[in-house]
Amino acid sequence: MLGWFRFIADPPSTPRGVVKKVKAPKHGVYYDADWARSGPAKAVRRFGVYTFFKPAIKIYGSPRIVGADRLAEVEAPVIFAANHHSHADTTLLLATIPGHLRGDLLVLAGADYFFGNRFTSALSALFIGAIPIERKKLSRLSIDNAVEAVEGGNNLLIYPEGGRSPDGWSQEHRPGAAFVAKRTGTPVVPIYLDGTGSILPKGKNWPTRARCAVVFGAPMTMAEDEDTKEFASRIESRVHELAEEFASGWWVSRKKAGAGTTPDINGPASGAWRRRWALGQKPGAHKRKSPNDVRWPKV
Repeated sequence: MLGWFRFIADPPSTPRGVVKKVKAPKHGVYYDADWARSGPAKAVRRFGVYTFFKPAIKIYGSPRIVGADRLAEVEAPVIFAANHHSHADTTLLLATIPGHLRGDLLVLAGADYFFGNRFTSALSALFIGAIPIERKKLSRLSIDNAVEAVEGGNNLLIYPEGGRSPDGWSQEHRPGAAFVAKRTGTPVVPIYLDGTGSILPKGKNWPTRARCAVVFGAPMTMAEDEDTKEFASRIESRVHELAEEFASGWWVSRKKAGAGTTPDINGPASGAWRRRWALGQKPGAHKRKSPNDVRWPKV
């Protein structure tokens, strides 16, 4: 009798020679976030920016914004590529990216972290416009999701490092942003973020008050004779130059860029203790006392 009930309750078997169709999960990198690009969803994000993100980063970060004028004439779609130290990075950028580019902004987010189940997936897609990607590898599905978003006229925020900094230094860029730029012919806006690692460092669940800043660079386009690896390296170099611009001023940063002496914000290739000791010497560690202290060339 027990066997009979089990026969009724068990799902039907698949005949030999027939390939069994397996349903793709509805979370993780397979989550369909298209609904979050609708008008009502964008309205919710705009409401969230002005009622939560802007007040929160003003309270905890008092952000300084540099280079926003470089984006005044820029039209969508564009790809924003920023260094990544903290979950506060996205809050800072949602609050400071110019309004004409923020309305259609989507964020590439780790599928394993933000899309772990259907509930967190829906929240991430709705409130930050997240698109799931696999962080540990450059999968075709992740790239297709990003390309589809850009081809739909949306701006895209990518953290080319692939994850938050584990020690306060930046990490080498992966070619994701360059690959999407090549597929879509979209310019890339490099961004340097400073101080967010002190607001919400990796491993912490509650923010601490600390000064932060965002430096926007001018849009970059991929050269005809350039491959994705070379373009990714050039984007990374530009982010390093923006870090030096924040630390030393525009003129000094341009002189160092011309001389090839821009400091590397990825840190020394040495042990963990040496990297921690050298962290105080990175660009941005010693900031100008006044935002008006612009170092112009002597003529």
